[in-house]
Amino acid sequence: MLLTEYRFDLVTQALRSILPLPHPADALLRQFFLRERIGSNERALVAETVFGVLRHRMFLEHACAGQATPRRMVLAYWIRFAGYNLREIIPLLKRNEDDWLGQVKAINLAELPLPVQAELPEWLVDKLRSTMTDDGILALGRSMQQPAALDLRVNTMLTARDEALQILRAEGMDAQATPWSPIGIRIKGKPWLTKHHLFLTGKVEVQDEGSQLLGFLLAPKRNEMVVDFCAGSGGKALMLGDMMRSQGRLYAFDISEKRLANLKPRLKRSGLSNLHPQLIAHENDSKIKRLAGKIDRVLVDAPCSGLGTLRRNPDIKFRQSPQSVVELTQKQAAILSAASKLLKPGGRLVYATCSLLHEENRAIVDAFLASHPGFTLRSAGDIFAQQLIPLETGECLQLLPHLHGTDGFFAAVMERA
Repeated sequence: MLLTEYRFDLVTQALRSILPLPHPADALLRQFFLRERIGSNERALVAETVFGVLRHRMFLEHACAGQATPRRMVLAYWIRFAGYNLREIIPLLKRNEDDWLGQVKAINLAELPLPVQAELPEWLVDKLRSTMTDDGILALGRSMQQPAALDLRVNTMLTARDEALQILRAEGMDAQATPWSPIGIRIKGKPWLTKHHLFLTGKVEVQDEGSQLLGFLLAPKRNEMVVDFCAGSGGKALMLGDMMRSQGRLYAFDISEKRLANLKPRLKRSGLSNLHPQLIAHENDSKIKRLAGKIDRVLVDAPCSGLGTLRRNPDIKFRQSPQSVVELTQKQAAILSAASKLLKPGGRLVYATCSLLHEENRAIVDAFLASHPGFTLRSAGDIFAQQLIPLETGECLQLLPHLHGTDGFFAAVMERA
C-alpha cells in the first residue's frame, strides 16, 4: 500500500490514542474508527500497524533508544517488520531519520536480551522460567508474535465437518481439518465469514481448537445436568449443547450481562433448546446455590490473565502485572471452590484457563485438591484416548502455540467421590 502523509498521520494518531492501554486495544481501535470516518484501505493499514507495533513493542522501544514516540515506533515497525523499504518511506522522514532507520534494519536480534527477542516483559519471562527453559520461552515468544489462524467449530447437529470443508474449499478457501479436535476446521488467511451462509445458519462458529478440546475433557452426555460456570459469550456452552444433542439441561452462568447478550444471537443460530443463559451477581449467587449437589458436569473456564491469547491480543502482556496475577489467583480459587459444590457424587469438574502461568494453573488445582479431599485428579491424556483424540498430554492439558498451533490453554479434570 502506498504510504502517504495522510495515512502516516492516521496511523500515528491511532497508536497515540491506544498506547497508554487503559482498555483493551481492540476496543480502543473501534472507538478510533468511530471518530475517524476513513476508507477500508486506511482502516486495514491502521489496524495492521497498531497490532504489529504491539506485537513487537519490546524490540521497537529498544530500537528507538529512549525516543519511542508513536511516530518513531510506526516508522521502525514498517521498515523492520512490514516489508516496506527505505525508498517508500523517505518522503515521510525528517532530517537524519533515514540513517536511524538503516541502523534499525541492521540490529541483530540474536544479540538482544531474551525479553526483547521473545517480545515478553521481563516479569513474565521470570515467571515462565519456573516451568520452561530459555529456549522454550524464546520459541513460545516467537510463536506469539505471529497472528493466530482462524479456527471454526462445526455444529454437528446441523452439518458434518467433511461437508463444511467441501463447501469452504469449493469457494477457494484453504481449509483443513484441525489435527486434534474432530469437529474443528482451520482456515489460512482472514476470510470475512460473518456473512457466510455456514455461519449465518449456525453450522459453524469461530472457536480456537484449544477451546474445543476443553469440551472433550468435560465430555457431557445426553440428558445430563451441565453447568458452564464462566460462560462469557457462550462459545464453549454452545459446543457442550451440541455434544448433548440438545438434550438434558445446560446452564451458562456469567456475571456480565453484555457477554450473555452476545450469546443470544449465537444460541438462536445454533438450534439448541437445552441451553439456559443465567446472569449471576457472583460465584455464590442464590441461582447457583439451589443447584448444589445436582449437577453431573461443571466447566470452570476461569477469569485469568489471558496470556495464552497473545497471538490475538498482544496488548495483554502490557496490561497485566505480577500484582494483577495475584488478584486473579484469589478469584480463581474462590470460583473453583464455589463451582465444586454443584457436583453430585461421581460428577466431573474441569478447571481451565487461557494462561501460561503455573500459579494460575496447576498451583490452583493442587491447592483445591489439598483442601477438598473428596475430589481426585483424572488424567487428561486418558480421557482424550477414550475419545480417540491423538493428543499426548500428561495428567493435565497444557497447550502452547509453538507446540500445538492453538492458543495457550491449561485444563485439569477432577471427579467427586
